[in-house]
Amino acid sequence: MKKLLYLFFLFIFPLSMFSQEKVEGIIYDEGSGNAKTPLLGANVYWLNTEVGTVTDFDGKFSIPYTKEYQQLIISYIGFKADTIVVTNPKKKIKVSLAPKSNLDEVKVVSRKRATSRSYIEAKNVINVSSDELLKAACCNLSESFETNPSIDVNFADAISGTKQIKMLGLTSPYILIAMENIPNVRGASQAYGLTFTPGTWVESIQITKGAGSVVNGYESIAGQINAELQKPTKDDQFFLNVYGASSERLELNTHYNTKVSDKWSTGIYLHGNSHQKEHDVNHDNFLDMPKYHQINVMNRWQYTDTESGFVGFFDVRFLDDHKQTGEVNFDPDTDKLTTNAWGSEIDTQRYEFSGKLGYVDPDLPWRSAGLQFAASNHQQDSYFGLRTYNIEHNSIYSNLMYNSIIGDSRHKIKTGISITYDKYEELVETSSFERVDNSVGAFFEYNFDNLEDLNFTAGMRVDQHNRLGVFVTPRVHARYTPWEKSAFRASVGRGKRLANIFAENQNLFATSRNINVIASAEGEIYGLEPEIAWNYGVSYLQGFNLFSRKADVTFDFYRTDFQNQVVVDWENPNQVSFYNLENDSYANSFQTEVNYNILEGLDTRLAYKYYDVKTKYQSGEKIKPLTAQHRFFTNLSYETPIKNNSKWKFDVTYNWLGKQRFPSTQSNPEAFQLPEYSPTVSTINAQITKVFSPKFEIYVGGENITNVRQSNPIMDAENPFGSNFDTTFVYGPVFGSMYYAGLRFRIK
Repeated sequence: MKKLLYLFFLFIFPLSMFSQEKVEGIIYDEGSGNAKTPLLGANVYWLNTEVGTVTDFDGKFSIPYTKEYQQLIISYIGFKADTIVVTNPKKKIKVSLAPKSNLDEVKVVSRKRATSRSYIEAKNVINVSSDELLKAACCNLSESFETNPSIDVNFADAISGTKQIKMLGLTSPYILIAMENIPNVRGASQAYGLTFTPGTWVESIQITKGAGSVVNGYESIAGQINAELQKPTKDDQFFLNVYGASSERLELNTHYNTKVSDKWSTGIYLHGNSHQKEHDVNHDNFLDMPKYHQINVMNRWQYTDTESGFVGFFDVRFLDDHKQTGEVNFDPDTDKLTTNAWGSEIDTQRYEFSGKLGYVDPDLPWRSAGLQFAASNHQQDSYFGLRTYNIEHNSIYSNLMYNSIIGDSRHKIKTGISITYDKYEELVETSSFERVDNSVGAFFEYNFDNLEDLNFTAGMRVDQHNRLGVFVTPRVHARYTPWEKSAFRASVGRGKRLANIFAENQNLFATSRNINVIASAEGEIYGLEPEIAWNYGVSYLQGFNLFSRKADVTFDFYRTDFQNQVVVDWENPNQVSFYNLENDSYANSFQTEVNYNILEGLDTRLAYKYYDVKTKYQSGEKIKPLTAQHRFFTNLSYETPIKNNSKWKFDVTYNWLGKQRFPSTQSNPEAFQLPEYSPTVSTINAQITKVFSPKFEIYVGGENITNVRQSNPIMDAENPFGSNFDTTFVYGPVFGSMYYAGLRFRIK
């Protein structure tokens, strides 16, 4: 470890010796008269270069300068751009931009894309805006990826109705899922946590492929998903969303935001959903989707003090979620934990408090500090047939960060300390498991960015964990621009995590399989060792014009090599086994994607994805079960021109999944043996939205409108307490077609 640290700092610190002259200034709003109102977010860049910056809260900026730079362009939406000839770089620039007098005559010649990739960031980040989220119903976060080919969405089993996500061929436990960069869906919430964040609460989503930043922790292996929530100062003053589906699913979302004082704003966010209809479309006497109801409340507070440079967000959340599933005639009052009828209930209550406090030095805007903190209590009481599974998870997280530059704004650094505390209490059938995990870590990240052709980020963190000891997590990202509208990226990084085998694999309880944990001599959790993996990736993005229309194409390849993995072995149909396996598991992922603006308002997205995910089980090396090796995706979206503040929006998404390997069933009786591979699956989703005005719109849509259904998703459904009962062999839709309608009303 000492050698790694020595090499790292030997490489980083010589870069601090670089220095570069810079030009500083401040931008004002000319229309504010003598008040001299500063403009936040004004664009400042050198003519005919990609060297630029934006102004801070006080309208101040600092931009690198060389003798070749002469003309400085300053622009801001709604204002006339200005050009400044710089002859003395040491002289502070003061500019007042004039508002455009004929704003109603401005013509929009380019539309902001709903999903975008940056050409200048070192990390491979996909930005998903609220416009993209509105292309589907997006009732919760797990349903927010239907129009994004980088994330795979599948059902976890045939009865819970829960959707799980995958990235780079790996399931969600290998993805760091955060809310405003605070880890959120982890531990006890891993199985159902994506359904705990309503879609209307989400402002945008950032998807990072491969190794993430060391700032966010050491657990990420396949990538990171960060959801930015609505801000009280930017969200509508009042928002109402009502949703109803043909399955008799009903949802209500209400936001109310108000300004309390010059510095404080607050918002109340209320979500409720209910589904009480019993559906058994395939007539196997089991509900095709659970009966459920959920109440979800959040109170957000936002503090902004532009003079002192402080910004803060503070959230309090409460969730109460209840699910019931199983046989159609199951009655919890009389049949719970009996053989009268097979049934399941999952009751979850969750309390959260989180906050972020940031400070930007008004005089030195490149110098900032931030504190993130979160505390939660998660209580789940559940049973599946005759099996009980309860878990309580108390979690505390804090992260203190400091940002600055070395010499000039090309050389940026981030450093800080993070602390985590997790206490788990689990009841698995008749066995109790209790443990406390805590860690203290320090991180340092250096970024070199000259904007024109190179962006390089190298980070390292050192953590002390009560179970894992002291370990190092290095991660590196680089972006190189060989020519215009291009970005070649490469990344490498290490991840380490403790597998919560029961919380992450709750679908095993809805089977008759025995649970077999094969302990390791050095196992620290359930007798198992931690998972360790390296992720390597390369990506190439190229933008171009085709028939005078914008287009781009992306190619990326990622490989995850496990040094140690907790294998979930389903290959024996009578049991599910957990054990450690070293150096024999890997996941290769290749994806190509094309985005093209065919006509004015008409956009298309095409993607192909190939997975090669293999594990060497005790029975030999095999393809990971229920993972399609080939996937094809296409999305078409069209918006009509705005006329009298109204327009139409149309969206269609097509997904094709290749065959998927079933876990072995050869030792079952012949009636309960499955073929080696599943059939291929094709689904089509569509939505039409009519925007009547900026305040009101309605939408109608359909999911799986071709009515594709898996015929027998539950094995031996007639004998749920027998030895062959299994609900995990799910490769496609269970319910069939579902149609919905809704409305959105807002007051700005």
